Amino acid sequence: MELIKEISEENAGILPSGKRDIRYSLRKAARALVFDRESKIAILFASKFNYHKLPGGGVEDGEDVASALTRELLEETGCQVEVRPQEVGAVIEYRDEDELLQISYCYLADVIGEPGEVAFTEKEIANGFQLQWLGLDEAIAVLHSDEPASYFEKFVRARDLAFLKKAKEILG
Repeated sequence: MELIKEISEENAGILPSGKRDIRYSLRKAARALVFDRESKIAILFASKFNYHKLPGGGVEDGEDVASALTRELLEETGCQVEVRPQEVGAVIEYRDEDELLQISYCYLADVIGEPGEVAFTEKEIANGFQLQWLGLDEAIAVLHSDEPASYFEKFVRARDLAFLKKAKEILG
């Protein structure tokens, strides 16, 4: 899979923490641009913090990336999906403050059948998560207009904008 971006505090719009000799813990995650029949993509809106993100999440112990992707997409979109052969790419995040190195793998996927109910976690519910379906250009514009406040949100925005722009390039 192609590495499309490495994100550090500096290119996420964060003043560097100045931490040195960081021992990062590794987290792998799977994400996708999920297309419905109208070619709109699933975007999650965290209303409590006013930011948007692609559906997906962490790979759990004993799980591979493909299984994590299927599980996360079903939970966060309520949809069964078919993953396309074309990959979007990978993004590496160096979150110094959290001592976390996250590698996110992103794919293109299509909804199969009728959407079901989302199954947000308690944390996602508390953060006011809402599923939205937007055109690709609209999703890029929405993420561009987001003004992330927290350390985490700034990384999410930089990562997901990289995925959205690369997908637009791939899809033409």
